[in-house]
Amino acid sequence: MKEDNRNLLLAIVLSVVILLGWQFFYAKPQMEKQQEIARQNQQTQTQAAPAGASNPAATAAPPGQQAGSAAPGAAPGAAAAQVSGTREQALAASPRIKIDTPKIAGSISLAGGRIDDVSLKAYHETVDPKSPIIVLLSPAGGPNAYYSDFGWVAAPGSNVPVPNATTLWTADNQSLTPSQPVTLSWDNGQGLTFKRIIRVDDNAMFSIRDEVENKGSAAVTLFPYGQVVRQGKPHTLGYYVLHEGLVGYLGEQGLQELTYDKLDKEGPLSPGTVGKVWKDAVGGWVGITDKYWAAAVVPDQARKFEGRFSSVQTGTERTYQADFLGEGIAVAPGASTASQSRLFAGAKEVAAINGYEESQQIKRFDLLIDWGWFYFFTKPLFFVLDWIYKHIGNFGVAILIVTVLLKGLFFPLANKSYASMAKMKALQPEMTAIRERYADDKMKQQQALMELYKTQKINPVAGCWPVLLQIPVFFALYKILFITIEMRHAPFFGWIHDLAAPDPTNLFNLFGLIPYTPPHMLHLGAWPLIMGVTMFIQMKMNPEPPDPVQKMMFTWMPVFFTFLLGSFPAGLVIYWSWNNLLSVTQQGFIMKKNGVKIELFDNIKRMFGKAPPPAPATPAPAKPANGNKK
Repeated sequence: MKEDNRNLLLAIVLSVVILLGWQFFYAKPQMEKQQEIARQNQQTQTQAAPAGASNPAATAAPPGQQAGSAAPGAAPGAAAAQVSGTREQALAASPRIKIDTPKIAGSISLAGGRIDDVSLKAYHETVDPKSPIIVLLSPAGGPNAYYSDFGWVAAPGSNVPVPNATTLWTADNQSLTPSQPVTLSWDNGQGLTFKRIIRVDDNAMFSIRDEVENKGSAAVTLFPYGQVVRQGKPHTLGYYVLHEGLVGYLGEQGLQELTYDKLDKEGPLSPGTVGKVWKDAVGGWVGITDKYWAAAVVPDQARKFEGRFSSVQTGTERTYQADFLGEGIAVAPGASTASQSRLFAGAKEVAAINGYEESQQIKRFDLLIDWGWFYFFTKPLFFVLDWIYKHIGNFGVAILIVTVLLKGLFFPLANKSYASMAKMKALQPEMTAIRERYADDKMKQQQALMELYKTQKINPVAGCWPVLLQIPVFFALYKILFITIEMRHAPFFGWIHDLAAPDPTNLFNLFGLIPYTPPHMLHLGAWPLIMGVTMFIQMKMNPEPPDPVQKMMFTWMPVFFTFLLGSFPAGLVIYWSWNNLLSVTQQGFIMKKNGVKIELFDNIKRMFGKAPPPAPATPAPAKPANGNKK
């Protein structure tokens, strides 16, 4: 009877293989890494990371020219600066302009004009609203330096003083808000006056306009630049499904993503510096992304620019940099010019990111969120979830509703699949008879079975579709739960306070009644158990397969999946449980409609020896080869 369920078993085995691969590459438990990250956060005050000054003249060169001899992230002729104290001490080391918007708080350093202090008001480190808010950007001189620079690069050999990391700017006021821009000024003493006008919106987008006026007697050529610099390799989650590192969209050259480790292995750009360069891009952006947060610089979308990702050893650790360099602009005596660029430094909220792409015409800025290969399905599915959430206020309930909608969308196909499965069950006696009749001739056996399927209008692989259709939905929903910040710390009901995290309860300590913390491999919450029960019921709806191997597989599969999904996001397990329940209801209705016995209760009774084994199928009468009746 192994051939009876060959296609269904193939679908099940493929599903198991895919889920195992997904678990290994995408969702492999990272408990030790998460604990290390937590310890890292606690030790932030005492960590020592290199914090070199960043001189654009040393880190970038005009298109077609070679970079300067100084290493990226270091002042010319000076070694990279080391951590001199805590973050608070680093902030206090220079005069500052306060940043205050509805979404972010922080400051701008007047030394260098850097945007190097940004915290996200709406997001906390844990689900506890009293936990510290997320710190995104931090100044050089303190631990985990992470900042953004803008300005000008002078043409090679011109020796024109331009603002650098040590330049002390003057400001026209002491606070930057959505309604109040800040203008920074600096005179190089050789006829050039530089101004930087910084604006910020209600969210996390800075607008930077760099102006220069030439009061001297000679023309100068300047190149606008912008960069994001991160000193020290950050701890990453290490999931294959998620990109963390340097990212950018560079015109016709498209989306570019490099992890920190891959960047370190790139070819040399200059002595001591490795990385990649993309020339003559028009439209796009470059930056550094984490799971939920990012910092990205955006050049003028109408002008050509050169994008670059680079890595250099500074002190005991490496410094990572994503930057752009615009085309040279000649400034005649008595003339002035300006360059417009932007900085995004905040949470990767889908509505905000899409809004910037549309309102500010930033080419493919939506790809700052890692939607993955199934972008065409994952992103629309998120929009449906988000739309429902905005009307009901609970992402968990939105997942339940979307599951019902998907069931309705695929109902015709699923209906045919279950109906075909029901007919297959009704024809088991005839199929058994055919196999016994042609036991020694597999070719005739298959021909006779196919003729039976054709006569009865049955698709033998129809039973695979309910399983196969669930796989892309499973992957897309997993991606949404994993990457979108909207799902972060989103509660459901009861004990589920974060749909993007595993169910926090555990069977092995009686759901918290016993003061014992089981090892991570034994993490088995209430919702995975519910999922296992619904899967068990779904399996027992069908007659038990006569083959012992198949029977064992069907018996243990719910247990296997229960443990497998124990470390998956709770939102995904809730979806799977609800989908199983809907499938059981639908399958039961179709089986009853087609007059096929539902084996659920008999199968359960047999497990406990309370019911007799199923009676062997009665073979149908044999027919002569010519088809005539006897």
